[in-house]
Amino acid sequence: MSRFFATGSDSESESSLSGDEILPKPVGGTFGKQPILLSDEEEDTKRVVRSAKDKRFEELTNIIKTIRNAMKIRDMTKCLEEFEQLGKAYIKAKNIVDKEGTPRFYIRLLSDLEDYLNELWEDKEGKKKMNKNNAKALSTLRQKLRKYNRDFEAPITAYKQNPEESADEDQEKDDDDDDDSDTSSSSEDDKDEGISASKFLKKADSAPPEARGKFQKKTEDAEDDDESSDDEIWEDSDSDSDSESEDEDDKYKTLAARFLKKTGPSEDRQASEEKKKEEKAKKKQHRKVKSKTEEEGEMERDENEGGGEWEQVKGGAPLVKEKPKMFAKGTEITPTIVVKKLNEILQARGKKGTDRAAQIELLHLLNGIADENNLGQGISVKIKFNIVASLYDYNPNLAAYMKADMWKKCLECIHELLDILFSNPNMFIGENIAEDSENLIALDQPLRVRGCILTLVERMDEEFTKIMQNTDPHSQEYVDNLKDEARVCEVIERVQKYLEEKGSTDEICRVYLRRIMHTYYKFDYKAHQRQLSTGQESKSEQDQAENEAEDSAVLMDRLCKYIYAKDRTDRIRTCAILCHIYHHALHNRWFQARDLMLMSHLQDNIQHADPPVQILYNRTMVQLGICAFRQGMIRDAHNALLDIQSSGRAKELLGQGLLMRTMQERNQEQEKIEKRRQIPFHMHINLELLECVYLVSAMLLEIPYMAAHEFDARRRMISKQFHHQLRVGERQPLLGPPESMREHVVAASKAMKMGDWKTCKNFIINEKMNGKVWDLFPEADRVRNMLVRKIQEESLRTYLFTYSSVYDSIRMGILGDMFQLEIPTVHSIISKMIINEELMASLDQPTQTVVMHGTEPSSLQNTALQLAEKLGNLVENNERIFDHKQGSYGGYFNRDQKDSYQRNRDQKDSYQRKEGGYMRRGYRRDQQNQSNY
Repeated sequence: MSRFFATGSDSESESSLSGDEILPKPVGGTFGKQPILLSDEEEDTKRVVRSAKDKRFEELTNIIKTIRNAMKIRDMTKCLEEFEQLGKAYIKAKNIVDKEGTPRFYIRLLSDLEDYLNELWEDKEGKKKMNKNNAKALSTLRQKLRKYNRDFEAPITAYKQNPEESADEDQEKDDDDDDDSDTSSSSEDDKDEGISASKFLKKADSAPPEARGKFQKKTEDAEDDDESSDDEIWEDSDSDSDSESEDEDDKYKTLAARFLKKTGPSEDRQASEEKKKEEKAKKKQHRKVKSKTEEEGEMERDENEGGGEWEQVKGGAPLVKEKPKMFAKGTEITPTIVVKKLNEILQARGKKGTDRAAQIELLHLLNGIADENNLGQGISVKIKFNIVASLYDYNPNLAAYMKADMWKKCLECIHELLDILFSNPNMFIGENIAEDSENLIALDQPLRVRGCILTLVERMDEEFTKIMQNTDPHSQEYVDNLKDEARVCEVIERVQKYLEEKGSTDEICRVYLRRIMHTYYKFDYKAHQRQLSTGQESKSEQDQAENEAEDSAVLMDRLCKYIYAKDRTDRIRTCAILCHIYHHALHNRWFQARDLMLMSHLQDNIQHADPPVQILYNRTMVQLGICAFRQGMIRDAHNALLDIQSSGRAKELLGQGLLMRTMQERNQEQEKIEKRRQIPFHMHINLELLECVYLVSAMLLEIPYMAAHEFDARRRMISKQFHHQLRVGERQPLLGPPESMREHVVAASKAMKMGDWKTCKNFIINEKMNGKVWDLFPEADRVRNMLVRKIQEESLRTYLFTYSSVYDSIRMGILGDMFQLEIPTVHSIISKMIINEELMASLDQPTQTVVMHGTEPSSLQNTALQLAEKLGNLVENNERIFDHKQGSYGGYFNRDQKDSYQRNRDQKDSYQRKEGGYMRRGYRRDQQNQSNY
């Protein structure tokens, strides 16, 4: 027998190793070498032989655990890294997956991770708190996961439809794996025993099947009692570990026996697999039977007890709670007792730990009791006032908004309050009524209740605005919420009607302002149609009713004039004026809007107003500029839009969004405050339309001015933003066809510079620009015709400025044919240019000819004059510096020479003013005209 299989005690081996004897080295291969000495820890570890499936699946599960841990702490960077590792590990396990199928735990992770990322993506507040790396990893992981999950759509959908079944299957698989591990551990225990020839013989079953069944039942019962015996196991763990270590030391007679692989015939393997399957089936059946017997036993126990306290709930439905009892049984319900109970409920309001929902429920219950006992409308109104106030208190945070269902309850309660107030004209409410002087019961005197219906309506309107601010404007939910605005307007109208009868002047002004704020931004299409169809008789009764309805212009005029006359606060009057101007401008009443703005002098002190009023002022100025553009007042439109557009913050100034800023400029609290000032989406002004109107106005003003002052060194810019767009267009290396709105305006400007009005018109008015901008106006065709006319006129002026030096004379008929303008229009344009000294020419009436005067310098002469002027300035500066150091002109000039030099300078300047000064005088005259304008 070989030394490799020699058996001996541990003491003998230790003595042989510790002695001074040297083992003889056998001659030959590596199998005869001295065995490697291992430490105690390495000897304790068992060598486990696992299949490829177990290895790959274990690798996947380890990565999945890491991903789930990263999900708990919101570490998106770690999630992204591990997801990439998971994909690589899945590719490695592709062969096993093709045979076995995609594992359930893998599908579950993909589904859970997708839901988790969607939740994070929708949480805007949480995304803002993320650092830059996490936010970037979130977007990258979301894109990768959506692309990756396309290959697993069917299994993910099946999992989402019935996640419980898949979870049960996974649990059964885990149980099966546990059984496999039990059997494998038992086989390993067999392996650990000393190896001899008898180990390779086939063993007979040591116990009959009945005994095995009993043993199996015992193990299952032991598994069920595991939870109850945790403490005992914990206490006995130390003694077990000691005994196990002793057993392991006794198992292995030699060191090499630990690493030998035990092999058996294929028949034994098949038999063991069949036994495993039978055991699994028996376990499943035993669990089902056991769960049924437990349920039946519980039912029998409940029946035997006969108590009605316990009730079995099916499907997880919550138990119906009994309503709290307001009063003791047999108590007489009187108004005094109800008011006392109401005060008890209200005393808990605002205290820490108060359940607000329970307080609202108690108030509703108290209101029901009061109605049942007919305690009077005064009690009912007082309770309803407190119900609405409790609904508003449900969200103590100002930044948070009411839920839609709570807001609708509040609206219904206000409707009920108004119904009671209208049905009881002898009831008076107000904030100035003290609680001691309230009259809730006596009907022979007027009922007096403390409370303000207007304050409730104002708060309800503010909550509606918050709901609209916090709803996605592109969702159906926003549309559904917007339908409730009609109900809000109805409530405001009813309150207005009530306060006109019984309210004070201040309250009437406040409710009028609420009505105005819901009216000023809406275009009155019915009034517009009535203006267009004047003289036509309406056929249907509905059309007649619409014609008889009050126009929004008449309504706004009546409400605003009352506020102008009666209001004693500057804020309400300022808001009313701005809304009135906005409404005029929206309906093309340009002159009324302009006169009201100039007479109000709001532009002088608007910087002292609060931010919401400043936002309203900016919106009004923008609407005024757009109105001027529709009316063809190009310079007025440009002046009105200049401040908003030149700042580069039009979105923020109009309250339509926040620009990205650093935390130094705006902290989190300031950002929350600014978000509360935002305008709801349905009140927004189209920013692209606004920018297009501004750029087209700047083009119609700037291009002729640039042509008239082409060689003027001191030429000023009318619009910096327009010049910036021109420079951006010039820097492009390749000029393709224009795509965006800005590119269309730049291309049109270049065509107008050359006097090509048709190309300019085609760039400004085409299908793309119509869809983006021009079709958004109420009278789009009229605006387009006005634009074509302006382009023709300004192109004519630009052509005359650019090419006047080329012509000696030109007939007005030719100019009219070139620009498709009538001769009187051409005559008018040229006459204005001559009068304003922009064009040095004269008109010959008999021949209808424009005769150019040859006094203007050529381009070469202009360049030479500019160079001479700059050289003269340079010489003067050098002389001043030298004179400052030397005290004189250093001998280069004496006094007479200096005087003659100065006279020459004056003569040269006078020559420039006489010869080429039409441009200077024209510039000055133009500047004076603009300032006077």
